[in-house]
Amino acid sequence: MNTLWSRTKIIMWLAIIMIVVHFANIMLNFQLLRYGIRPHVVESLPGIFAAPFLHGGLDHLFNNLIGFAIFSWLCLLRSLKLYLWSSLFIITCSGLLVWLFGRPSIHIGASGWIFGLWSLSIALAWFNRSALNIFIALVVVFLYGGMIYGVLPSDPRVSFEAHLFGALSGIGAAWLSTIFRKEPK
Repeated sequence: MNTLWSRTKIIMWLAIIMIVVHFANIMLNFQLLRYGIRPHVVESLPGIFAAPFLHGGLDHLFNNLIGFAIFSWLCLLRSLKLYLWSSLFIITCSGLLVWLFGRPSIHIGASGWIFGLWSLSIALAWFNRSALNIFIALVVVFLYGGMIYGVLPSDPRVSFEAHLFGALSGIGAAWLSTIFRKEPK
């Protein structure tokens, strides 16, 4: 129970950071958004790590916080080490892919991270067929399977690239966790 609570606190702290950054951004008249990912702009490469904490409005932040909390918690059920390294992998890999292949725009939000944790939750059942992984994958597919449509372009204001590359990065993280045994018990 203590371990689960300490893992839950990680999600809470990351959520608090997102909220504080958002309100700081409001106070600065949304000037922090320039630190998002701007494809092919070398100076924006650090934005790969800033973008998940930047949001365009309260609705964007709120929607991302819900998905972030759910999929982070599901990943943390397995292990803290898996969560930390796969989050870093997903943020880095999806951010680089958005930077390389994204539309000319400023890409912000935690969606790539969320879609990565979503696909990780499903793909782990394929790569590591434990009862826990299969159960979590079934729940995720049943309750959140519709997220697959988020990887398709639909709204020009939404970075489907972050969704798509996040999902692909999550699958890559699941594969690597099996190859390198990064998922400790």
